[in-house]
Amino acid sequence: MAKEWLTLGEVAQLLGVHPSTVRNWADSGKMPVHRTQGGHRRFRRSEVELWLQSQRANGDAAQAEQVLQEALKYIRWQIAEGELSRQGWFQKLNGEAREAYRKSGQALMQGLLVYLIGNEQAGMAEARSLGYEYAMRARQFDLTVEEAVDAFTFFRNGVFEALLKAFEASTVHSSTVWSTLTRRVMRFTDEVLRSLVSIYMKLCLKESAG
Repeated sequence: MAKEWLTLGEVAQLLGVHPSTVRNWADSGKMPVHRTQGGHRRFRRSEVELWLQSQRANGDAAQAEQVLQEALKYIRWQIAEGELSRQGWFQKLNGEAREAYRKSGQALMQGLLVYLIGNEQAGMAEARSLGYEYAMRARQFDLTVEEAVDAFTFFRNGVFEALLKAFEASTVHSSTVWSTLTRRVMRFTDEVLRSLVSIYMKLCLKESAG
């Protein structure tokens, strides 16, 4: 059975840092520490493990934000290079509609950021809101449901391509960060797509009934 109380040196070995680093963290209040009657530092293993988990969670959130910022740069570059203008559904739109769809890629990335580094419930609500906006926009500019889905998947595929490019260029190489990020992006964008199709079909039914 692993011992519950650890010395400063044992904590340093557990964390893979120099003992002086652990000493500084403990003395500055950044890490939970206890004192023996003789004044020696002692660390409870369970508290150290919990502290380590919290540090990793905070680091993952910061890394996810860094990745998405790099991905957003790629989305803007992709639009500037003219890939968007070559899409069939985009070519049938007028100037106002084209500008609205150009901005939708950035809105998708901003919604993702809310979801990835914020509250789960608020993030999924944001996904459904984005789906509603995509559906309303498609109906406003006379796109079919197939074209509406194509419009969204263009930007969703751009996000995944951007994540790949960001991974190749990023200084963040944690497999945990990237696998978690990819799964959560899939969950968010799937929710957007479900909302888009559901709202689009409801709008069509309402219009046909009216």
